[in-house]
Amino acid sequence: MRWKQSRRSTNVDDRRGRRMSRPVAMGGGGIGLLIIVVVALFLGVDPTPLLQNSTSTSVSSGPPAAPPSAEQNELADFVSVVLADTEDTWRAQFAEGGQRYVEPTLVLFTDRVQSACGMAGSAMGPFYCPADQQIYIDLGFYDELRSRFRAPGDFAQAYVIAHEVGHHVQNLLGISDQVHNSQRGLGKAEANALSVRLELQADCFAGVWAYHAQRTRDILEEGDLEEALNAASAIGDDRIQRQAGGAVAPDSFTHGSSAQRVRWFRRGFETGDGGVCDTFNARNL
Repeated sequence: MRWKQSRRSTNVDDRRGRRMSRPVAMGGGGIGLLIIVVVALFLGVDPTPLLQNSTSTSVSSGPPAAPPSAEQNELADFVSVVLADTEDTWRAQFAEGGQRYVEPTLVLFTDRVQSACGMAGSAMGPFYCPADQQIYIDLGFYDELRSRFRAPGDFAQAYVIAHEVGHHVQNLLGISDQVHNSQRGLGKAEANALSVRLELQADCFAGVWAYHAQRTRDILEEGDLEEALNAASAIGDDRIQRQAGGAVAPDSFTHGSSAQRVRWFRRGFETGDGGVCDTFNARNL
């Protein structure tokens, strides 16, 4: 991916190295809560129901964390470039529709972080909090993406950010609120089905970004698209369930199967049109 000559975003809040005390469980949280979040896994849209009022924390008085390595700083620089590119793309897309794009802030953290959605640990992976319109990521996730999920490459890393920005777009358009309101009173399987459609739409929006970034800024190198598709496939619910040694249970899916995630990212990438990302009215995902 060609990125080093591109602009950097000013909307990055670097909190790496700020040590936080371990969260104290409130109201039935603790280890059980963490397990639920990890199973829901990575690229989640709104952790509020799991995190809000579940923990409390404070800044630790222990020794400061080691300073980031040169490799980590380069990765943080890369993240800033990708965020800037999503800003350029979605600002233009919103303007075409007569709307104003409000840029999210991306928070870099180490181990755990306090968000408006509650306290979160790095184990839950990158997430978007609609309450403060911020994206949170511990860069250590990319090590896991490469080693555990076998999805290496800079464009795979860019896809992760673009997916979370896709959730921000959903929030700005009011889609997230509509889904969360619709989930109230539903059974678990029905609520999960709506979550899958929300996640797949964010994948499609990530593809829309990639289309416009390539068309206007020529960022892709050979193999980049395959890296993104491999990452989308690697974090499909069915593949994660198989990795965990369990049976594949579609009713428990919250993000979509590997094939679905690839299909919707590709649909956005091939058209560059957010209008094709209406997963909620699609008969076949």
